[in-house]
Amino acid sequence: HTEERGMHGLITGNGTDMQVRSFVGPDGSLSWTVARGTETLGTLPSRAEQPPSWPRLTYQTVGAHDFRAVIVRPQDWEAGRRYPVLVHVYGGPHAKMVTADPYRYVRSQWYADQGFIVVSLDGRGTPDRGRAWERVIRGDLITVPLADQIDGLTALGAANPDLDLDRVGIFGWSFGGYLSAHAVLQRPDVFHAGVAGAPVAAWEDYDTHYTERYMGLPAENPEGYAHASALTHAPELRRPLLVMHGTDDDNVYFAHAVKLSDALFRAGRPHAFLPLTGYTHMVADPAVATRLQERVVGFLSDGLATEP
Repeated sequence: HTEERGMHGLITGNGTDMQVRSFVGPDGSLSWTVARGTETLGTLPSRAEQPPSWPRLTYQTVGAHDFRAVIVRPQDWEAGRRYPVLVHVYGGPHAKMVTADPYRYVRSQWYADQGFIVVSLDGRGTPDRGRAWERVIRGDLITVPLADQIDGLTALGAANPDLDLDRVGIFGWSFGGYLSAHAVLQRPDVFHAGVAGAPVAAWEDYDTHYTERYMGLPAENPEGYAHASALTHAPELRRPLLVMHGTDDDNVYFAHAVKLSDALFRAGRPHAFLPLTGYTHMVADPAVATRLQERVVGFLSDGLATEP
């Protein structure tokens, strides 16, 4: 049990009672404590270089299901001004966007400093809110995650008048890319431009050990698979959409992006496509990662400035 607010971690080894406990405070303080059982053997302070400024964070609980949300405002935020919104999303199993670790939002702060207010929230299906919370996405990996993002975003807009919900872009990677694609495909009234990074296009083409855990077998849930497929909704595209994907992705295969682009092309829906040559599911090269983030911001800025 932990009392201090922040991000706590624990590493243990089989056959030993030694523990390494990590802690990140809301002020960015870092430390590691080595312990044996309840006895503290020593504390290792961090020697890491600090960022030039800490993210400007506001945590809120919003919506019908008390979604945890975080707002990242520009460092030069001006009272009375309304800002376009960038929804930085994951929204799926196994990962959360909202934590007490300020390091998590350094990139979001950069997005914000380009002229956005960045918001992230964890809807149903994300971890650490109980079994019922996680199981509600059973058989359909898109309806509830997308509805929860909209519910939470609407509530955030009502509580924060500096969020301009007439200019909303969405960006995510992996499941977040999948959710971003569906957001602009299915709800162009809410999301006005999107960037889908390494998205799953159709769950039939993803790992069975992951997919069938949530969706069941394709033969037993054909309607669920069809509705959760971005290929089904490709003809509905009315908003700017950029699809980007590593050509050597060994998690979500590059074929997903190719199939999505092909479906959009066949439906006569203009879109942008960026293959990241030689990269896997994540882009490790700092120079390329920088160009990627610049592309995200540039595409969303242009998309939100264009009338539908």
